[in-house]
Amino acid sequence: MPPVSPELISPRSARVSAARRLAKRNFRGKDRLFLAEGPQAVREAAGHRVGGEATLVELFATVEAVERYADIIGEARSAGARVHLAAEDVIADISTTVTPQGLVGVCRFLDTPFEDVLAARPKLVAVLAHVRDPGNAGTVLRCADAAGAEAVVLTDASVDLYNPKAVRASVGSLFHLPVAVGVPVERAVAGLKDAGVRILAADGAGDRDLDEELDKGTMGGPTAWVFGNEAWGLPEETRALADAVVRVPIHGKAESLNLATAAAVCLYASARAQRASGGCRTVTES
Repeated sequence: MPPVSPELISPRSARVSAARRLAKRNFRGKDRLFLAEGPQAVREAAGHRVGGEATLVELFATVEAVERYADIIGEARSAGARVHLAAEDVIADISTTVTPQGLVGVCRFLDTPFEDVLAARPKLVAVLAHVRDPGNAGTVLRCADAAGAEAVVLTDASVDLYNPKAVRASVGSLFHLPVAVGVPVERAVAGLKDAGVRILAADGAGDRDLDEELDKGTMGGPTAWVFGNEAWGLPEETRALADAVVRVPIHGKAESLNLATAAAVCLYASARAQRASGGCRTVTES
């Protein structure tokens, strides 16, 4: 099991330079590595494997973090990761946050082929189409995880899954469920439909009301929600691909809901309907 390095790693170390460059997308793609920062993300990364291979390959930690998060350091070592002691200025140099928490992990890419998502016959999926803000993408991923979704799909026009802001916003959920990336929206919709999944486009101008759909009992089957761009929503050609375009009702005076909030409402509505009597989860899991 790789030991904790006995000396502080030098800021000029090749390992530090290699980690630092992962803040840029082109280097992440070239190395197929990304950064996970903070105790929650590092803990989840240490316990995650893809095809039997550990996701966490390297960990930089301050002396204080090694003492405070001894359990995480132990999990990282058990996963086979090389653990480097690092001064706070080294962590700050690698980190993309204003106030680093003393732990920065280097992880292997973990996205799932879209074909594998379909083969699992998912019952609840979030599809991010043209979502460009990494914080929103990570938050929707977290919402999907919390609602019990079995997969998230990022289309080819959406933000990089491994953007440090997206990883942080997912708060570890990135390591909990399959995520397919770079899938053209037309292929995503067609594949999910072929897998028996109903496609609902979330749009404030939708002709279906979410409350009414719940009341009518139409939400209990396998469902994929398609969420659009933060500023301009879903284009007409994408809405036309869906089985229905559904709006979240605004009962008060708010002009609209932001993307992550709307996604949480829609995903939880489906999750509740699927778990109700007669929903697809009740039928298949009983």
